[in-house]
Amino acid sequence: MPPSNSGSSSDVFDPARFREDVQTVLDEFLDEQAERLAPLGTDAAALVAEARIAVSGGKRLRAAFCHAGYRAVRPEVADERALLRACASLELLHASALVHDDYMDASDTRRGRAASHRIFETAHTDAGWDGNPQQYGAAAAILLGDLLLTWADELLRRCGLPLAEVAPALDMFDLCRSEVVAGQFLDVSVQARGVADVETAMTVLRYKSAKYSVERPLHIGAALAGATEDQIQALTDFGLPLGEAFQLRDDQLGVFGDPAVTGKPAGDDLVEGKRTVLVAIALDGAAAPEATVLDTSLGTPLTGGQVDELRRIITDAGADTRVEELIDALTERSLAALDAAPLDPAAKGTLRDLAAAATRRTT
Repeated sequence: MPPSNSGSSSDVFDPARFREDVQTVLDEFLDEQAERLAPLGTDAAALVAEARIAVSGGKRLRAAFCHAGYRAVRPEVADERALLRACASLELLHASALVHDDYMDASDTRRGRAASHRIFETAHTDAGWDGNPQQYGAAAAILLGDLLLTWADELLRRCGLPLAEVAPALDMFDLCRSEVVAGQFLDVSVQARGVADVETAMTVLRYKSAKYSVERPLHIGAALAGATEDQIQALTDFGLPLGEAFQLRDDQLGVFGDPAVTGKPAGDDLVEGKRTVLVAIALDGAAAPEATVLDTSLGTPLTGGQVDELRRIITDAGADTRVEELIDALTERSLAALDAAPLDPAAKGTLRDLAAAATRRTT
């Protein structure tokens, strides 16, 4: 089924239609992979089936920023289907990161269902197989994440655009993946040390999420369109502060989000012991006894009442208000940079809409 966007510069970006088109591209790509792996039998089929779930749903913001980055540089899209395939590669990268992240954080759920490692763990138990179910689930999640990461590179490389246009985007993609992995390890190390000031927490935020969520998708799309260095820099000036605001919103939701909306347990970041900017600000601002309670409670099993108490400490310290102020300031800086950027005016309108979607969300 062909994508429904024609790709002309007069098109108004339709987020719902774009999400549908990206999902179609991903479904067709996984159909191809399922056929390729069919000779491996039911085990490979189970891996592909879980991959389908991992790439289903979501806001598709990374793909949307990639698409907008392209059209900011080249408003006319000659091959919309090929561009959609390139954009969808970022959703495979994102799915890979989530599968690995859930295992590393020992998360039980993702988007309201069991996390991938828990799905495989349960399958092992239900089948009565030999060995340790937890180890099987861990192995399956690692391999699934690796497979999704491999597919991300493959989909971008084989998106259908001329190789001369894809090559600069692959260079950006390489950098993006390196930053994500190194940023994730920085996050793991910070949690292991159990100490993170605001500056360190911001560094983790920037490299684990902010750059790969907004800045690098913009760069990849722009590189596909043949962007100049000035245009790439303009997209950095817009995308990096916006990516930081995006992740700060995620930090807020990880503590104060509604589980019915986020699909994650109440106060999930607190239970996982994440040393976010929000937590770092709270530890700086809380009275010594309450800071100690917050510090020692991070990463431990928490009852609903204990989560509420930690939320109160964070709120009383003014951390949630301070993070909201940071989100507003970063978003304003981002939009001011966009106003001055040497980019297509219509694409700027789409980027403003995406900025709102990234920072005003509830999931």
